[in-house]
Amino acid sequence: PSKTKKHNNDVEYVNSEYGKNMVKLLYVRREGKVHCIKELEVSVHLRLNSVKEYMIGENCDVIPTDTIQNTILALAKCNGIKTIEEFGKDICEYFITSFCHVLFVSAFIQEVPWQRLEKDCVPHVHAFLFSPAGIRFCEVEQCQNGPAIVFSGIKDLKLMKTTQSGFSGFLKDKYTTLPERTDRILTTEILIKWNYGECQDVDYDCIWKTVHECALDAFSGPPETGHYSPSYQKTVNDIQMLILDTVPEIEAVEMILSNIHYLFTDLEKLGLCNDKEVRIKY
Repeated sequence: PSKTKKHNNDVEYVNSEYGKNMVKLLYVRREGKVHCIKELEVSVHLRLNSVKEYMIGENCDVIPTDTIQNTILALAKCNGIKTIEEFGKDICEYFITSFCHVLFVSAFIQEVPWQRLEKDCVPHVHAFLFSPAGIRFCEVEQCQNGPAIVFSGIKDLKLMKTTQSGFSGFLKDKYTTLPERTDRILTTEILIKWNYGECQDVDYDCIWKTVHECALDAFSGPPETGHYSPSYQKTVNDIQMLILDTVPEIEAVEMILSNIHYLFTDLEKLGLCNDKEVRIKY
């Protein structure tokens, strides 16, 4: 993205980053008959120490986006991909250390959710199932002469519970039409993003799985009974607090819960009684 502002008739470039978006790659690691895969979408942005390519059309310092894409592929080949976070750190380190005029690098990576197939609890050696129980992503940023800053996350995680949720006691004014409910279906699409502060020795895979489990547990409650959610806000806080209490390496957690509504529909005009079994999705 590029951003400019005007001050006393002078133009200042506030953000002169550019880069290559949505590089899609599949990495296959072969260990004898056992194959492991990572399918990724990678976006990399750079900020240089001048803006002459913008101001006067001088391109001598511009690293072409085609070169950025080729570098991503070459690093996957040369370094391998253990986790997306470590791959993001490899990308940032390469551009910061290889080009003295690169001041800042950011890498956004998301991983396609392939899971190894199993039959009778035996994992298949080279077959995988697309299983979107939340998309794993990371953002890695690095400035010249600075350490890499890593953010990890889960997006597109869809959860539902058919009871033990409500929303009541809220402020009402002349424009309020929402009725109070003490028993409703709660369905949401969740995005969770966290950072590790100055912690560098991190098991990214283990922490991602733990955060995923925390989100499921805090949303649903005990399997036999569940627990009551009085609001969107309380559900957000329950998930965040469980993550922070469970994973000491995490410094801060951001969350977005987007509600998905399934509303009661009256079937009397069809001569049928709807005892909350049939709903319309909005």
